[in-house]
Amino acid sequence: MDPFSMLELLLSENQFELILPETGTSAPDTIRLVYLMNDAVESFLLFHNVRLTGTYDPAYEGELDALLTQDENERYALIVHQGDSVVTLFFEDLTLENHYYDYSQLGHFWMKGYEYLRQLEYRIAILRDKTPPELEIEAFVHGAMCMSVSGRCLLSNYMAGRDANRGQCAQPCRWKYYLSEETRPGQLYEIGENENGSYILNANDLCTAPFIDLICKAGVDSLKIEGRAKTFYYVASVTAAYRKALDQYLADPLNDNFELSDDVLAELTRTSHRHYSPGFYFGREQARQATDSATYIREWEFVGTVESWENGVASCQQRGKWSLGDTLEVLCPDGRSIPLHPEWIKNEAGESVESTPHAMEKYTIPTPELPPMSLLRRKVETLDK
Repeated sequence: MDPFSMLELLLSENQFELILPETGTSAPDTIRLVYLMNDAVESFLLFHNVRLTGTYDPAYEGELDALLTQDENERYALIVHQGDSVVTLFFEDLTLENHYYDYSQLGHFWMKGYEYLRQLEYRIAILRDKTPPELEIEAFVHGAMCMSVSGRCLLSNYMAGRDANRGQCAQPCRWKYYLSEETRPGQLYEIGENENGSYILNANDLCTAPFIDLICKAGVDSLKIEGRAKTFYYVASVTAAYRKALDQYLADPLNDNFELSDDVLAELTRTSHRHYSPGFYFGREQARQATDSATYIREWEFVGTVESWENGVASCQQRGKWSLGDTLEVLCPDGRSIPLHPEWIKNEAGESVESTPHAMEKYTIPTPELPPMSLLRRKVETLDK
C-alpha cells in the first residue's frame, strides 16, 4: 500500500493524529501523521516541505471531512474539517517512516518446563496490522520443520521417489548423514560441530502450545499442524492437545500470565517426535538442532481402536501388540485421556489370551464406557526401546 492510500485509509476511519513541533520551535520541514503504533512498530506518514495553516484540534474524536488536492506545480493540499475547526497542510511529498523495536533486548516470557529465556518477535503482529481484517493469517504451530524454507524441497523426490509437494515427503532431511571422501570409499566421517557430533539437517520439532496465547494475540486466525505421512493417531493426539490449549487461552484471553496445563504438555509426549523447540518464533538462536541423537522419541505407541462398547466391554481392533500388565491409556474423540487396566483379553473366538500379537485381530476387554473410535496406546518401557 502506497503512502497516499494509507492516508486515505486513515481519513476514512476518522484517524488524524498529527505530531506537531513544540511551541516556540521553528517551523518544521516535515510533519508526522501517526499511521500505526503498537508493541512492535511505530509508523508515521511524513508530509515533506510542509506548511500548516488553520487550527488543529488534537482532542477531536468525531467524524472527519477531508479533501486532498494537487495543483499544476504538483504541490498537494490536504484540508481536514474537525467539526468547526479546519486545518490545512500544503506539502510536496508523502512518505512512510517505520521504527521497529528490538525485542532481543526487551520483553521476555518464561515458560514452565523450558530452561531458556524466550524473546518474542512481533513480525506476525506487524503483518496483521498491515493486512485487511478479512484476510486470514495461518501459522505453523507444531510438527517437523521443513529445512527447505521455500517449500520447494526436492530431496524426498530425488532420494526416495516420494514427492514432498504432494504430501508424500519421506523427510530425508531428518536422516543422519556422514561425510565420505572420494578416495576413501567406505570410510564415513561425522561432521564435527561439538562434543556430541552434528546432524546437518535435523531440526528439532516445532511446538508452540506453551505460548499459544501470544500467537493468538498476534492476530493469527488459523493454526496449522504439520502432519504429512503421519498416522491418524498422531493427528488425533496433537489436535486434541491444541484444542485444549486454545480452550484454556480463550477461557481468559486477557490474562497476560497464561500457563499451559500439564495435561496438554503430557499429551504432546504421547506421539513420536523429536525434541521440541519454539522454532523461529523467538529468533534464530532458539531454532535448535538435535545434536545428541538422530532418533525420534517414542514413549508411547498406538496399539488399537475401539469399535464399540456395551455393558462394560469394549470391542477393539489391533494396531499394535500389547500384553496384560502393560500400562495403557485410551484417547477419546473429545480429547479425554483415560488410564486403562484390563484384567483380561478375549479373542474373536471368546478365548482368554495374554496379548494381542496378530495384525488387525479383533478382541474384547473390560473398560469403563468408551465412545467408538477411541484410540488405545501403550507406554513403551525401557526394555522395549
